[in-house]
Amino acid sequence: MRKLVFITILITIFTACKNQKTIATGYQGQGKSAVVSTLSKPVQKQWKGIWSFEDDNLFFSNDFESGRLNGVTADGDNHYTALITAENTPVNVSPWYAFKVWSNTPKMITIKMTYQDSRSRYYPKISTDGENFTPLDSVNFTVLNKGTGTFGINAAPEFVELKINVGEKPTYITAQELYGSTRVKKWIDSLSTKNYISNYEIGESREKRAMNLMEVSNGTYKKAVLVISRQHPPEVTGFLAMKSFIETLTGDSPKAEKFRDNYDLFVVPLMNPDGVDNGNWRHNMGGIDLNRDWQDFNQPETRSVRDFLVKKENEGYEFVFGADFHSTWDDIYYPIDSTIIGKKGDIVFNWIENITKRLPQKHTNIKPSTEITPTMVSRNYFYVNHGMPAIVFELGDNTPRDFLKLKGKVAAEELMDLLLE
Repeated sequence: MRKLVFITILITIFTACKNQKTIATGYQGQGKSAVVSTLSKPVQKQWKGIWSFEDDNLFFSNDFESGRLNGVTADGDNHYTALITAENTPVNVSPWYAFKVWSNTPKMITIKMTYQDSRSRYYPKISTDGENFTPLDSVNFTVLNKGTGTFGINAAPEFVELKINVGEKPTYITAQELYGSTRVKKWIDSLSTKNYISNYEIGESREKRAMNLMEVSNGTYKKAVLVISRQHPPEVTGFLAMKSFIETLTGDSPKAEKFRDNYDLFVVPLMNPDGVDNGNWRHNMGGIDLNRDWQDFNQPETRSVRDFLVKKENEGYEFVFGADFHSTWDDIYYPIDSTIIGKKGDIVFNWIENITKRLPQKHTNIKPSTEITPTMVSRNYFYVNHGMPAIVFELGDNTPRDFLKLKGKVAAEELMDLLLE
């Protein structure tokens, strides 16, 4: 089937040099993050249920984990308009959507996607079981009011129309693959059948969902690696790379076994379970971007990880590497600049360089940060408060899924080699 990639993938070559800031010539990444209050703000929790159009024998639903559909109208002639709104504003332009549609009689329908103060960022994925997704066939995808920019949200169309064949079995239509808290917990549990892996709660989210942590330990060492993911709900590609990364570190290879003989691994794969399960664009259910709350810790999700790190350091642990997996417009690394982190950051820049050598087919942009205070974002907090060389590891929205898996695997292998030198 023909697939349409509606946002051009920029492939720009970057060389990550040891102890040297890399100058980007392509995707520049985001600018300096503004300091904002992380005191909770009101959130409009969406209504969840079923929209029925009895004259058409057609039904829409957002009533499942990560569902997001705020309204739908029947326009006649099997044409419908879907409205997608955010949990609150201002908010990052990450218009997450996820709903399913079915009909008592098989038919082809057209759905116009509309958004609150945004454009059509995510190319639709289709599934009949909620777990296995493929991009919508490009012949069934129509752009309305094409974007005027060359990259980012301005390059995205204002609206799109999707043609969908529907029948009695629901068809899922989503911005990215679905990985709600239940599915993520099943993944954690499947790994925890190994005798060196356990999982437990380190706190609760604002809506009392479990903050689950996976511990990989032979019970004898006090050096550790920390990995977190999904502070922002729509950032599924980062999660998929992280998933492969963790599966490699916990695998049965001789290298992984040697790594576990020398290091413990702690993983929080779902930092924002409320935002994920509620289908939020960006925030937790306190209405806050969690990756701005690593200074004041006003939100329970960030406090859970902070308290866990303090506890482990009091037990004698030394954290030697930290990674926070995200998604954005294109693959990019955000390390701390070598002029600040010095020799301690060698492992981060060597790691980037080694991954680049292994994966020359798609070099990743690099944007070192010279700002580490206020800590505010996870990477800065990990380094400033716990002396941990850390990085924000971002994957593109449209990075091919097989490459995400490969990149996660290669990243894990290269990290193990560096730590075991």
